[in-house]
Amino acid sequence: MAKLKLQDIDTNEYPHINRGLEGIIAFSTTKSSIDGQKGELIYAGYNIDTLAENATFEEVCFLLWNDRLPNKQELDALKKKLIEERKVPDPVLDYIKNTNKDAEPMAVLRSATSMLADFAPEETGDSNQDYQNQAIAMTAQMPTIVAAFDRVRNGKEIVAPLKEGSTAFNFLYMLNGEKPGTQAENTMDLCLILHAEHGMNASTFTCRTICSTESDIYSAVTGAIGALKGPLHGGANTAVMNMLLNMDKQGEQADPVAFTKKKLANREKIMGFGHRVYKTFDPRAYHLRQKSKALSEETGHETLYEWSEAILETMKSEKNIDPNVDFFSATVYYSIGIKPDLYTCIFTMSRVSGWTAHYLEQAANNRLIRPRALYTGEKNLDWVPIDKR
Repeated sequence: MAKLKLQDIDTNEYPHINRGLEGIIAFSTTKSSIDGQKGELIYAGYNIDTLAENATFEEVCFLLWNDRLPNKQELDALKKKLIEERKVPDPVLDYIKNTNKDAEPMAVLRSATSMLADFAPEETGDSNQDYQNQAIAMTAQMPTIVAAFDRVRNGKEIVAPLKEGSTAFNFLYMLNGEKPGTQAENTMDLCLILHAEHGMNASTFTCRTICSTESDIYSAVTGAIGALKGPLHGGANTAVMNMLLNMDKQGEQADPVAFTKKKLANREKIMGFGHRVYKTFDPRAYHLRQKSKALSEETGHETLYEWSEAILETMKSEKNIDPNVDFFSATVYYSIGIKPDLYTCIFTMSRVSGWTAHYLEQAANNRLIRPRALYTGEKNLDWVPIDKR
């Protein structure tokens, strides 16, 4: 019997066979909505533009976990809990100190996050509250892990977290060993807001699938990190930054327009452009584009920004493709002193709020996720003795 080929499938009999689950609705959710045609992103009812212009990352965390904005008392209580949970258990710090200094930062963050399960906050008997407490703990501790590993691998002492300040402020302090200025803090906070949640992407689907087995929230987030670590999901902004830095090595010979056209002629992908969902300008990229321009002027990286704009214009004129969130986040992170190989870790520090929000939602109305697969192999083959194979 010949193997069944996907192109020969009767779509009337199998109407839901789509590679990559394209267009398949697997869940209902209140966490976010994306309109790819309009270029619209909604977090629990609020447009991303509204949140980018008004909210803090801590408010966005509360919004995603509770489907509403906090009042002042609730926000103060959340900030207090986040500060209290920043310290990482000593065995996790020992792992960070003793692991391979050349390890990929996402691999270290994945392993350290898994270890956090051994030190999870005590359970209250209220599963929803327990999950929220664990979500708060992970959101507070991930920045500590990322900053600690970056300092250790560079031969520096680990900086203990502060008992004050925002998540963004504290992360930059632990990373650089000095308190950041207002502009840097606001920029970091904006980046955390813009990356917090984004529909049913690969890592979020992974998180919900693990939750559906009634496994713990740490396992679900560890699995999500593993999915984000893949270059088809995370890492695009690192590739963008490396592309710009390679151009920078050419000095005055660098020509971003010629570079882009040559890549296109060779059918090579230019990272930071196009999106699986958006068919227009990624709404998050608007905010990062503005921030990139201001920061480049402030930090002396105008050339990198100008090259970015030249690449953008060339991509638009040649292929009519718009940038996604990763394109300008690359220069934004670079301008505030974050190394390119940490970029996906920053994404993770933010997206843990969305992942855990989906875990809460899945757990509240759970059903084991068990899709079917269409078998395309042969059937009922005759057994062949081993000496005749």
